[in-house]
Amino acid sequence: MSEERAALLGPVEVRTLAAELGVRPTKTLGQNFVHDANTVRRIVTSAGVGADDVVLEVGPGLGSLTLGLLEPAAAVVAVEIDPVLAARLPRTAAERAPGLADKLTVIGADALRVRAADLPAAPTALVANLPYNVAVPVLLHLFAELPSLRSALVMVQAEVADRLAAPPGSRTYGVPSVKASFHGRVARAGAVPRGVFWPVPGVDSGLVRVDRHEQAPWPTDEQTRKQVFRVVDAAFAQRRKTLRAALAGWAGSPVEAERRLRAAGIEPSTRGEQLDVAAFVALAQQG
Repeated sequence: MSEERAALLGPVEVRTLAAELGVRPTKTLGQNFVHDANTVRRIVTSAGVGADDVVLEVGPGLGSLTLGLLEPAAAVVAVEIDPVLAARLPRTAAERAPGLADKLTVIGADALRVRAADLPAAPTALVANLPYNVAVPVLLHLFAELPSLRSALVMVQAEVADRLAAPPGSRTYGVPSVKASFHGRVARAGAVPRGVFWPVPGVDSGLVRVDRHEQAPWPTDEQTRKQVFRVVDAAFAQRRKTLRAALAGWAGSPVEAERRLRAAGIEPSTRGEQLDVAAFVALAQQG
């Protein structure tokens, strides 16, 4: 870890920066800025970022987490959709972490449209306070688009964190759970109190960690992923129906759905929430 320390942002600095930029946090962009240094350091520590990591941060905002990530990482690539915030971030890094600022690259872009070719280096870790309204799509897009990503530690709405990390058979298990598990091992990594944000959000937040499968037990190419995700979407579109009925549209008929289910070793009367990701992969391969 670098001996250089960044001067992290506190409540006063966050509000001062926002006022300077004329920034009024919006629900549209899911902007809630972290102003607690202990929370930032906890996130960085939990992420396990090291000197060989190129960290991808989505939605850096005013730079609270960015400054913490600059200390241990080899480089930080921050993707920010707000042009005003994107333009100010390099100067904030230069002012508050002058010896580390050259590690930072800021890209003004929508994270949902980012491609590997858009980035200056292949990121190894995603660490971000994700905008709540697009958290799951962003997480899934980046894992699909960036095979170099080995891990992610993201802060999301607590309810979303529960869904992402839910095991098969649980009430919150669903599409996000299966799709995230396709890419790696998913687990809750703690809660984040509302009071560390400005403005204070109306919901609780949680940390989720995803560790990409080192040797995935199924093919992870784009074609397989799309096939699996189509089955998952169909299975959970009508949660109360048996898979024989729920997958009739995907398979072409209830009879064909039953045939594919049995071929994959799945009882047709099963419901989607009872299957783990390996079962969905086996089922998709019958298509």
